[in-house]
Amino acid sequence: MPDYTDEEYDALDEYYTKNPPRVSGDGKSGFFAKHKGQSPGHVIIVDDLSADWLRIKAVAEHTTPEAIIGQLVRKEIARTA
Repeated sequence: MPDYTDEEYDALDEYYTKNPPRVSGDGKSGFFAKHKGQSPGHVIIVDDLSADWLRIKAVAEHTTPEAIIGQLVRKEIARTA
């Protein structure tokens, strides 16, 4: 996360105080609501280097980061079988 100055933090605070993010509140359209019933393990956090590599590889292969991860996992499973 970037290191902001006090003025930048104050500006962000003022902006989001005056313009709070809109949420639907319908229980259906949010990220976690759309993935309800899936294991919490289906959401992962990776470091910036890994995320950048996944995005670049996915764009180059015209696919998604999820597909790249799936390919890597399947290769590793096959290698160790």
